[in-house]
Amino acid sequence: MNVEELVRESLREQAEQGGPVPGNFADRVLAARRRRRNRTIAGASLVVAAATVMAVAVPGLDGDSGRQETRTASELRDGDVVAHPGQTPPRDLIAAGGTALAAYYTQKRVPQGKGVEISARTYRLLDQRTGTYKKDARWSVLAVAPGMRMAAVLERELPARRIGLLDMVTGKVERWIETPHGTGGVEFSPDGEKLVATTYEESPDRFDMEHPMTDGKTTEPGPADPSRTGFYVIDVASGDSDWNAVKEESDEGGLPSINARQDFGFSEDASLVYSGLTSGKHPMQYYDLTGREVSAPAKEKHRHWVNEAGLSPSGKLLDGGFAGGARTTASAILDPRTGKRVTKVPGQILLAWADDKRLIAWDIASDGNEYRQRLVLVTVGSKKTVPLSGYRTGSLKSTGRWHPLFADR
Repeated sequence: MNVEELVRESLREQAEQGGPVPGNFADRVLAARRRRRNRTIAGASLVVAAATVMAVAVPGLDGDSGRQETRTASELRDGDVVAHPGQTPPRDLIAAGGTALAAYYTQKRVPQGKGVEISARTYRLLDQRTGTYKKDARWSVLAVAPGMRMAAVLERELPARRIGLLDMVTGKVERWIETPHGTGGVEFSPDGEKLVATTYEESPDRFDMEHPMTDGKTTEPGPADPSRTGFYVIDVASGDSDWNAVKEESDEGGLPSINARQDFGFSEDASLVYSGLTSGKHPMQYYDLTGREVSAPAKEKHRHWVNEAGLSPSGKLLDGGFAGGARTTASAILDPRTGKRVTKVPGQILLAWADDKRLIAWDIASDGNEYRQRLVLVTVGSKKTVPLSGYRTGSLKSTGRWHPLFADR
């Protein structure tokens, strides 16, 4: 069933139920389709389907609540590729296929006294009214839900005792979810229906002089010991949550097996959560939603937490990490069930799948500086890259160096 058939079938079902057709009906149908991880729809088809429905719908009216609902910038600017190669950091919406740059952040070490520093983030979040990225200094950590209408936010001081659900159209927190155990990280499930909130005793962004770092010339605070305690699984609609303690293990040398910040994430179907590991035979440990250790799902046995793109929307391909040379960049694409390399694509670091054949990646400039990167779109089976942003600074310590956050649009 193609997109237009899907929408027409849903319209027939709505008519049979006797209810009014909401103005954002096309968006809801397509969002439900996206939540089933089918993001292979071309941008032009989305426009046709939306136009078909809007011709018979009540414009802009939310049929469930009767309130006016704003069409978001990421919905209105639904071209297949929205690029701004002259902008760094980005000012205007960047998107490709079913994925968009939802936010980005910069980092700065803030002294706390007695040799302690906190690595503080400053976010620029997509303003869904204007399609531009706006500074929002209220939050230490945020995550954006699929559809990009909602963000989960944590206040400046970590661990936070509550999670805010932020409306990305109004910029206001609609409600708060209490987290007495103290939250330092949040992530939405792929369908947007759940949150996993990672809990810590201390800020996971703390640096101190117990483990100093030196380059031979200067010495500065290093990452603090891990203080992770467990995770909440939260139902977004109701706010109901369960907290699960997770005991942290050490390697054979007695060193922690995780970083100071090691947030939990969801498996592809959100039936499990996982943690990255810094040592041991396997790079990831999976848990059921009660905190019990379990084996990795079949399609995720060869997944590595540092490879950000992960599984393709269909689950048939997997980000395999860097596969370039000393002066060239490339990334591996794996068969997720066997771990064998299927092909290579251009790009230094794969970041997110745009659809089943294309990915958003970092790639470097011709000067060879491995840290001077820009966002590009790469395609499986092609050597072509499409620039999406300008180059970010090549200095790792620059406070203007920006870090992207992607979400399904």
